[in-house]
Amino acid sequence: MKIAVTGATGFIGKELTQFFLEKGYEVVGISRTSNSTQQPAVPFITWEKLESQPTLLENVDAIVNLAGESIDQRWTKTAKERILGSRLTVAERLKHVVSQLGQKPKVLVNASGISIYGISETETFDENSPACITDFLASVVEKWEEAVDQIPIDRTVKLRIGVVLGNRGGAYPKMILPYKWGVGGRVGSGRQWLSWIHIEDMVRLIEFCINNENIEGPVNATAPNPVTNDQFGRTVAQILKRPHWFPVPAALMKLIFGELSVLLLEGQRVIPKKLLDHGFQFYYPTILDAVKDLYRCERENP
Repeated sequence: MKIAVTGATGFIGKELTQFFLEKGYEVVGISRTSNSTQQPAVPFITWEKLESQPTLLENVDAIVNLAGESIDQRWTKTAKERILGSRLTVAERLKHVVSQLGQKPKVLVNASGISIYGISETETFDENSPACITDFLASVVEKWEEAVDQIPIDRTVKLRIGVVLGNRGGAYPKMILPYKWGVGGRVGSGRQWLSWIHIEDMVRLIEFCINNENIEGPVNATAPNPVTNDQFGRTVAQILKRPHWFPVPAALMKLIFGELSVLLLEGQRVIPKKLLDHGFQFYYPTILDAVKDLYRCERENP
């Protein structure tokens, strides 16, 4: 199988391409530049070249689109424009390229986000829950999914991704740093939900979605057991053998991070109903399983 990946040099992208290579798949990256020292085993095609020669994707079986400006930055007006614009631009480019192919890829797996469900401390959301556009990230996801629906591929999977936990990138290393310093504790009320997933399960479920022809539309890419911020912190403290005692006031987080603080102070309880219904087996179904594994990996590969 030949798979094209956009965003292949990002946190999830690097783990995914390595996973695909180990599985024996042929992988090609799509990027702004053809020279990628981060992924030497993966050939890259530039968007410029692809738009002039769309037939380069003629024999690709699947596309995984993970491209987009990082949301881990202060959300100034300019940053917001980049965050949304980068996602819509890639979707438009894919639409242009795929529309010119005689033999189109069988499936598109496109990154999305659980923010589309809105914020709640009491509700539980699955793929049948309606969109609730109450903030910036929710609006980004809504527009992103609408753009992806215009790409002419018969089967599209929209991965609504939670917080991906891994040692080599993403939010997790920053989330556990206070505990390593001995000043870990709940953030804000501690009651806000954290819908998370281990990076290994993240890349496995992408392959699962590619190979399962009955899966399409929204798919919640989260573990089946979300936790509150306080529960997460207590688990990290238990595994790292550090205290869980230093609460961080919500006002301080808002002062430091601005609007971005919504990611730390608010959340939603999301369940991966579609994956469970189709028989996907999580290697790390609980936060204790995940943190134990990440701690073990960090000790073995410092």
